[in-house]
Amino acid sequence: MQNKGYETIKNEIKNALKKHFDDRISSFSVFGQTDIPYTMFSLQFTAYNYFNVILNYDRGSFGCSIVNGDAGLGLKNSQQWYDEADLDVFCKELREQLELRIPDKFLEYHGWK
Repeated sequence: MQNKGYETIKNEIKNALKKHFDDRISSFSVFGQTDIPYTMFSLQFTAYNYFNVILNYDRGSFGCSIVNGDAGLGLKNSQQWYDEADLDVFCKELREQLELRIPDKFLEYHGWK
């Protein structure tokens, strides 16, 4: 199980996302964060100026969903446990899942394809 606190994990994930997505990602907000009785938090951000995405971290498990009202559309990713995760693979797979759902014309217009 992860021994790092939420602040450290949040910063590692946020930095990996910024590095991988560059100008394709913005507007980060964190909520529901705690280290007691266990580490958990939610990190919401805007991807491609097209989707609001939420990343949930709970006791070592993490993943993303596209925000759709009160619900989320889960995004598949092979990196499900933070302790074992390769954040480069996580970001690459997240990018693929998001770009599959965005029209090519939109990506081309912004120089992202």
